[in-house]
Amino acid sequence: METNKLLFFVQTVLFFFAPVGLSLLAASLSPINLRCEYKVNPIGIDILQPRLSWQLNSDERAVNQSAYQIQVATSREVLAKESALLWDSGKVGSEQSIHVAYAGPQVQSGQRYFWRVRVWDGDDQASEWSDTQFWEMGLLSPNDWHAAWIQPDLQEDKDISNPAPMLRREFELKNFVKQARLYITALGLYEAEINGQRVGDELFTPGWTSYDTRLQYQTYDVTDLLQNGDNAIGVTLGDGWYRGRLAWDKNRNIYGEKLTLLAQMQVEYADGSVQTIGSDASWKATTGPILFSDIYDGEYYDARVEKKDWTKAGFDDTDWSGVQIIEHDKSILIAPQGPPVRRTVELKPIEILHTSAGETVFDLGQNMVGWVKLRVQGPAGTTVILRHAEVLDKDGNFYTENLRKAKQMVQYTLNGNGVEVFEPHFTFQGFRYVTVEGYPGKPSLEDLTGIVIYSDMRPTGTFSCSDSLLNQLQHNIQWGQRGNFLDVPTDCPQRDERLGWTGDAQVFAPTACYNMDAAGFFTKWMKDFAADQKKSGAVPHVIPNVLSYGKESGASASAGWADAAVIIPWCIYEIYGDTRILEQQYPSMKAWVEYQRNRAGDSYLWTQDFTFGDWLAFSTNRSDYPGATTDKDL
Repeated sequence: METNKLLFFVQTVLFFFAPVGLSLLAASLSPINLRCEYKVNPIGIDILQPRLSWQLNSDERAVNQSAYQIQVATSREVLAKESALLWDSGKVGSEQSIHVAYAGPQVQSGQRYFWRVRVWDGDDQASEWSDTQFWEMGLLSPNDWHAAWIQPDLQEDKDISNPAPMLRREFELKNFVKQARLYITALGLYEAEINGQRVGDELFTPGWTSYDTRLQYQTYDVTDLLQNGDNAIGVTLGDGWYRGRLAWDKNRNIYGEKLTLLAQMQVEYADGSVQTIGSDASWKATTGPILFSDIYDGEYYDARVEKKDWTKAGFDDTDWSGVQIIEHDKSILIAPQGPPVRRTVELKPIEILHTSAGETVFDLGQNMVGWVKLRVQGPAGTTVILRHAEVLDKDGNFYTENLRKAKQMVQYTLNGNGVEVFEPHFTFQGFRYVTVEGYPGKPSLEDLTGIVIYSDMRPTGTFSCSDSLLNQLQHNIQWGQRGNFLDVPTDCPQRDERLGWTGDAQVFAPTACYNMDAAGFFTKWMKDFAADQKKSGAVPHVIPNVLSYGKESGASASAGWADAAVIIPWCIYEIYGDTRILEQQYPSMKAWVEYQRNRAGDSYLWTQDFTFGDWLAFSTNRSDYPGATTDKDL
C-alpha cells in the first residue's frame, strides 16, 4: 500500500513538473555574443550578404546545438511581433553557429537591420530568443554619394610636410533630428569635428590601403552632435601614408600631391524628410596650429595660432581661402572590414633619468607605440621638444641610431593660457624613453602620459605559467603585436620604414590570431594583396606596395615573403572557419603559385631570382640591418 502511494506521488510530481524541467533544460542553452562580420552592431558595412555568428552558453555539460533559426527585420518592434519579417530562416537543422550568411532580400544603402537567433539542443528543446542585435549598411553605390571631392585652395610646397589644412562649413537644421550619419573619407588622413566635438574615436582614418583601387570611408552616428538651428562641421587633413614620407630618403607623394576631402552627412528628420549636407564649393579652408605632421618625423604644433571655436557656428572665416572641386573615382570607395585604430592604454612614467649627457629622460617602463600626452604651463612662445627612443646606450644615454632618418620628434609651442594639454594628431612613435627639452620649470612624472594606440582587436587568448621567463616572452609577444598592428601589420614602429612586410606577417599570423581576434584585420589587408599583385602573379615585398608602386617588376616575388598570399588566408580559415576569405583570395593565391611554377620550370627548382632567405642577422654589431646571416640556400 505504501509502495503504491509513493509511486503515485512520484508520477504526480513528474506529471506537473516535467514540463518545467524540460523548460529549464531548454533555457540552459542560449545564444550569446552575437556578431555580424566579426563585429558587434556594426554601422556602415558594405557586404551584401553579411555573415552572422553567435556563441552558445549553457549551465549543463555536453550540450550541443542541433538547429538554429534567424529572424531579420527593419525595426525592433517588427522583429518582436514577427509581423513583417524581412527574412526568417525557419528551423535549420545544423550545428553551424558561425558565418551564417544573410539570405533575405537585397540589402539597401543606409538601412539598419535588426536580427536575433534561437537554437535547439540535442534533445530538440528550443532556447529563448537571443538579445536583438543589428547591422547597418553604408553607401553601396557610387550614385549614393552626392558630395564632391574638394581640395583646399592653398599654396603648398610638395617637397615638404606643409601645415595641416583645416576645412569648414556651416549649415542649418530646421526640424527635430531623428538620426544622422556622416560618411567621410580623404586622400590623406582626417579628423572631423561637429559643433566643437570630435566625431568618433577612430585614429588615422581612413586607414592605409591600396589607395588607387581601394579607399576606405567611415560611417559615424552623429545624431547627438547636432542641434536645431545653426551647426558647423570642421575637418583637419594630414599627410599620412598618402603623401607623407614613406620608406627611405625623401620618398614623398607616392599616391598624390594634394590632400582631398569627401564628406556627406545625411540627416533624417522626425517627419521622415531627409537633408544632405556634403563637401562642395561652399567650404572654406586655411591652416592653423599643426605646422608639420609626418608619420616618421613627428609633429610641430604652435598653440598660439589655434583657431578657437572654428568648428562651431558663428566663427568668422571671411579671411579663409576657398576650395576646389576635383574629379576622383568614387567606385573605389569601400567600407572598412578591419578594426579601427584607437587609443587603448595609458602608461605613466616609472622614472625620470638624468643622463651623463645632460638629458632629462622619462622612462615609460614599456616599449610602446603611440605618443605622449604632454601637460605643461608656461609663458607664450615657450617650445617643449619631445624626442623618442626605444633604448639607452651602454652608458645610459639616449640612443637613436637605429631610427636611421626618422626623427620621432614632437615640438609644442605654448600659448600661455594656463595649464595646456597636448597630444599629436597625424604621427606616432615607437619608444620607451622620452627626452624633454625646453620644459618651463621642472617636469614631474605626472606631466607625461604614454598613449598606446593600435588596431582595436579583441583579446582572445592568454598564457601564463610558473616560469617568469616564459611569461615575459608572452608579454613581449603581445606588446609586439600591439606595436606593429596599426591598420597594417608592420615590420617595425619606429624607424623610417614601418611598412607592411609580407614575410613578417605570414610567420606571425597564427600567433596573432590566438592572441587577438585578427580575422577582420587580416581580411582587410589580404584584399590589398590582390589589388597590388603584379599581372605576372608576383606579390610585392610590402603591402600596400610602396617600394615598386606603379611598376610591373621590382621589389616583389620573394619565397617566404610572397607566400603570405596563400598562408594567411589558409590561417584565417583554419582558426576562424572562414571559407569566404578562401573564395575571395583564391585567384590571388593561384596566381602566386603559378608564378612560382613558371619561374621554376620543368626542374621545379626556383633558384635564379632574389630571395631574402631567413633575413635574420644574429651576429652583427651594426646599428642598421645588414640582412641574413645564414646562407639563403639553407
